[in-house]
Amino acid sequence: MGTKVCLFIRCSTIQQNTERQWRELQQYCENAGWEVVKVFENKISGGKKNEERPEVMEMINYVKENKIDKVVCLSIDRLGRNVAEASKIISFLIEQKVSLFIVNYGLETLKQDGTVNPMATFLCNLLISVAEWEKMNIAERFASGRNTYIAKCHETGKKMGRPDTYRKTDEEYKAQYAKEINLLKRGYSLRNTQKLTGTSIGTLRKLGKFL
Repeated sequence: MGTKVCLFIRCSTIQQNTERQWRELQQYCENAGWEVVKVFENKISGGKKNEERPEVMEMINYVKENKIDKVVCLSIDRLGRNVAEASKIISFLIEQKVSLFIVNYGLETLKQDGTVNPMATFLCNLLISVAEWEKMNIAERFASGRNTYIAKCHETGKKMGRPDTYRKTDEEYKAQYAKEINLLKRGYSLRNTQKLTGTSIGTLRKLGKFL
């Protein structure tokens, strides 16, 4: 019986393209002789809780119900940039006797005999910690730049934000709220969509014209 694997792909925003990740992972699995039976694509910040990432919860349920040997992702930060949440996923997979394989580092959480690879698990958690630290640094630099911009606007009397005459086109709305539109099309209620995305109910109602 061949090795059955699921691919897990993530990017931080709806606008980012996951094609490169998909192509590299498919090629790697083909070379390794692994059968890709399911692909989970997560377009959301890796710092979110697992419960706020529908594709993560879908993957967890799928692994529970199907005989999967490995979950394969390109790099550990694709799994997430929140140490606690990513560690939960790793622990769950180990409990299900499913190995997490990180292509860029050649790390695998289970050995060939199905026992835990402690060094690989340790390195995965270490790399997630580094990714979380990098995310915090980026957020701090962004906040610092924004505060500087606000201070300059106050000094010069310049109005912040876009001009009053600016109006978003339908295409811009679709791009900005692609995740929300997708969830609504899949039958999620306004309330559940709000919980998953943080978008206001009023805005979600306006998106109804795109369904």
